[in-house]
Amino acid sequence: MTDRALVVVRAGALTTVQDRGRPGHAHLGVPRSGALDGPAAALVNRLVGNPPGAAVLETTLDGCALRPRTAVTVAVGGAPCPVAVDGGPAAWAAPVRVPAGALLEVGAPTSGVRSYVAVSGGIAVAPVLGSRSTDLLSGLGPPPLANGAALPLGRPGAPHARVDVAPQPAPPAELVLRFLPGPRDDWFTPEALRTFGTRAYTVSPAANRIGLRTLGPALERAVGGELPSEGMVSGAVQVPPDGRPVVFLADHPTTGGYPVIAVVHPADLPAAAQAPPGTPVRFVRGTERGGR
Repeated sequence: MTDRALVVVRAGALTTVQDRGRPGHAHLGVPRSGALDGPAAALVNRLVGNPPGAAVLETTLDGCALRPRTAVTVAVGGAPCPVAVDGGPAAWAAPVRVPAGALLEVGAPTSGVRSYVAVSGGIAVAPVLGSRSTDLLSGLGPPPLANGAALPLGRPGAPHARVDVAPQPAPPAELVLRFLPGPRDDWFTPEALRTFGTRAYTVSPAANRIGLRTLGPALERAVGGELPSEGMVSGAVQVPPDGRPVVFLADHPTTGGYPVIAVVHPADLPAAAQAPPGTPVRFVRGTERGGR
């Protein structure tokens, strides 16, 4: 049995293995998946000396607890949260040395939703279609973490970063999502288009890795019936029969039959991953260059 492994002591509500995902397989019905907050995942990898695409752990809402079988360097980032090693406080957003057999505890976020845990060498579960990511929609990749599971680790590469704390953006108090209209904005009334671009929504408790569901004013359709299934992309804002917009995230289906009123700028999606239920949401029309 290799000693380069991470034993899961407390899996948390939903902790998954994630990397940059598996693009290029939508024609097979396979979503991209990958870390919802890509910049946070890349930063914690950099802090421990991993390449930016190494697999990390993505925790949701209540953290996790882990015990390495060998000494490792870890970094926890994304949503701010308490970090402890064998009961003693440790730094968040910084490289931390964890001795073999010590207990690493990643607590519940004090703000935001998802924290990221990078370990020197990366999580070395077997890749599927070129990625180690857990895909909750298709079931590809490793299952969500379970208590007692042992995750293999890769060999460390570069030395860890020599920093005290790495600055990271705070989770949003208000989520502002820039969008370009279409491709099916003509399926909605002029009033619905005004409502979408001017009225406030909030993040629904039903939001998950598949999509950011919202609560707020319903968008009235100008065209009845349903579309034949069309291809979907991350950031597509689909409007189901209840009229409330859903912003597709990393585990979204690759096709859908509800009309897409707009597409959110990719740069705004990491913030959507950190917006807890109840966060105000505004959709703001942008430009092709990502400006407002």
